[in-house]
Amino acid sequence: MRPLRERIVVKARAGWMGMGRGAGSTALGLFQILPVFLCIFPPATSPCKILKCNSEFWAATSGSHHLGAEETPEFCTALRAYAHCTRRTARTCRGDLAYHSAVHGIDDLMVQHNCSKDGPTSQPRLRTLPPGDSQERSDSPEICHYEKSFHKHSAAPNYTHCGLFGDPHLRTFTDTFQTCKVQGAWPLIDNNYLNVQVTNTPVLPGSSATATSKLTIIFKSFQECVEQKVYQAEMDELPAAFADGSKNGGDKHGANSLKITEKVSGQHIEIQAKYIGTTIVVRQVGRYLTFAVRMPEEVVNAVEDRDSQGLYLCLRGCPLNQQIDFQTFRLAQAAEGRARRKGPSLPAPPEAFTYESATAKCREKLPVEDLYFQSCVFDLLTTGDVNFMLAAYYAFEDVKMLHSNKDKLHLYERTRALAPGNAAPSEHPWALPALWVALLSLSQCCLGLL
Repeated sequence: MRPLRERIVVKARAGWMGMGRGAGSTALGLFQILPVFLCIFPPATSPCKILKCNSEFWAATSGSHHLGAEETPEFCTALRAYAHCTRRTARTCRGDLAYHSAVHGIDDLMVQHNCSKDGPTSQPRLRTLPPGDSQERSDSPEICHYEKSFHKHSAAPNYTHCGLFGDPHLRTFTDTFQTCKVQGAWPLIDNNYLNVQVTNTPVLPGSSATATSKLTIIFKSFQECVEQKVYQAEMDELPAAFADGSKNGGDKHGANSLKITEKVSGQHIEIQAKYIGTTIVVRQVGRYLTFAVRMPEEVVNAVEDRDSQGLYLCLRGCPLNQQIDFQTFRLAQAAEGRARRKGPSLPAPPEAFTYESATAKCREKLPVEDLYFQSCVFDLLTTGDVNFMLAAYYAFEDVKMLHSNKDKLHLYERTRALAPGNAAPSEHPWALPALWVALLSLSQCCLGLL
């Protein structure tokens, strides 16, 4: 029997062939195939950009569910752009089955739709309102503004906050604070309105310290407000537009209930999704990304199958086996300091921090010694990268802007899950597990070798 990956690719190729029955089935067929590739070819560390090519083609044809024969030239243009994208990434995709299947699929569709390989290629369209329109149309449906859709006699919605930053540190919608390993691709949010997935990669070769290198947000199509939109950010690439080049929700009547605003070029963007009362902030700090969101509880809990939300990190937190207790750093560093004073030791590399120098550095931006301050110290000790101090600082700035309860901005006690999906305070926050001391020593050793 063929290996699983090969069998899935064969089925995907068959899906490509089935798309030739008519141009109208093209977008639908692609929607069915892309999730397969997203599952079996996770983009954790691969330099291959085939998934970006897939998403660009998907965006170019997403509104073409009922293409007629007269629109075939537009489809051919999108196919040529797709082919051009695959050629640009060919060198980094050698041996990637998703890439080779996509190349063969493009060739098949070119033949089936009688498309010439020579001709214009489409560029992402920037959809804007006609001149004279305001940013938010006055005739936009009320349902496209979450707060306005509440009746006057109804209670105001309750808002919650979730954030991910640094190595990485997670603040859930229930104000649980955790430090997690979660290497690879993990879902942050997965509800009826949007999906958010992050990919975390090692900060240093062989290190257990990870940080967010990729972020994907999918806003699902919603009534007469917005079309489905995909936003993707990666290291050194923080676009101020969706994957199709647009900055709003498309061509629907309430399209401007979803919009992207660039705050600082290449460093800070904000996405307002007013139709679900949601604000998302994405930053690039140093090489890595941070994420913060403000969302109504009603939207947070809008899931069809609650039992399937076990890995929804913003709601449930990190699995127990992915959590790290960083509050033991004080005793670990104190023990290491005593050992250094008792005998000679190798000098630390210039970029490495001691506990004392890390706390002094973090205090420059975070004067309150809460969990954001402790996260900053943890990250400086494990990575030696001062940008992680800024990541903790901006994460707290986002909390101040997005959290609805100003009395809960600072958190002082980390919570650790007793079982998947449940959280409770640690009974011994300053306990000193032998494994953590070993990991700390190993991280300092790795810094010394670099």
